[in-house]
Amino acid sequence: MKLVCSLFSCIFLLATYGQQKDVMVKRTMKLMGTRFEITVVAPNEEIGYINIDEAASEIKRIEKIISSWDENSETASINKNAGIKPIKVSPELYGLIERAKKISEITDGAFDISYASMDNIWKFDGTMKGLPSEGEIKRSIAKIGHKKIILDPDEQTVFLKEKGMRIGFGAIGKGYAADKAKELMVSKQVKGGIINASGDLTTWGTKVTGEKWLVGIANPLSKEKVFSWLPVIESSVATSGNYEKYIIINDKKYSHIIDPRTGYPTSGINSVSVFAKNAELCDALATAIFIMGKDIGVHLINQIDGVEVVVVDSNNKIHKSSGILFEKNQ
Repeated sequence: MKLVCSLFSCIFLLATYGQQKDVMVKRTMKLMGTRFEITVVAPNEEIGYINIDEAASEIKRIEKIISSWDENSETASINKNAGIKPIKVSPELYGLIERAKKISEITDGAFDISYASMDNIWKFDGTMKGLPSEGEIKRSIAKIGHKKIILDPDEQTVFLKEKGMRIGFGAIGKGYAADKAKELMVSKQVKGGIINASGDLTTWGTKVTGEKWLVGIANPLSKEKVFSWLPVIESSVATSGNYEKYIIINDKKYSHIIDPRTGYPTSGINSVSVFAKNAELCDALATAIFIMGKDIGVHLINQIDGVEVVVVDSNNKIHKSSGILFEKNQ
């Protein structure tokens, strides 16, 4: 059989043959004690896995700074010296704590990294049969307070005013790590991807096909089903939910998310999804809105440029900020 072609078609074939098609590479791993799924668009699988390893190394680097369980971390040093002396920290950690304090201010303390000072009196493992006493609850939050975190911008020090105080980054750390991993990937000219930290995710670029990355809002009546798909372009989303961790006492459902201002678990909301440019901000605000409640939470988001929210209340009713547009029957 003879190969016959015109000059045009032969040139086209050669050009097509010479092009290398991008691939999408994905890996799931446990980092920062949680499930991270890292997806990148790369020229081939080998380069893709190298990129993913680099992103994972960046997340591990962040963990070494912010982990309160690692005795050698800067955060552990701050906690050990609570009520004793200020601790000089890296500009990176100082900046993160400074931003966390600002979020505490705009959320009226609903978000507070000193929540780590709370006594662990609530159990969500099925062993709890009744509510703690008012006195126990009051004592459990006695050391919490973002105003007790003293920052010195000149010396770059952090001081916790009371002995026994602690800070923790459970409600902002995953988002921050996702942002930093994305920043590294963008700096290395990785065309597109997603860093997904157990539902706190950030994206850049597009899929191999050139299509936008989409995020699904879970159907409140069935979390396996998608209520609506929303495009996430060069952006981030974080979701807080009580689908799995909660207790029911006296026929009332209590979420595992506890209000640091009162010591009581939140109620009235099933899930909160926050959309913004940075995963760090999404992560922190999702927790805060869960605590603040749907009305105050949505009102707050409507006042912040570039941030949107979808709230599912305990009656499975959808509430959203003014910039969210979707078809409810999708």
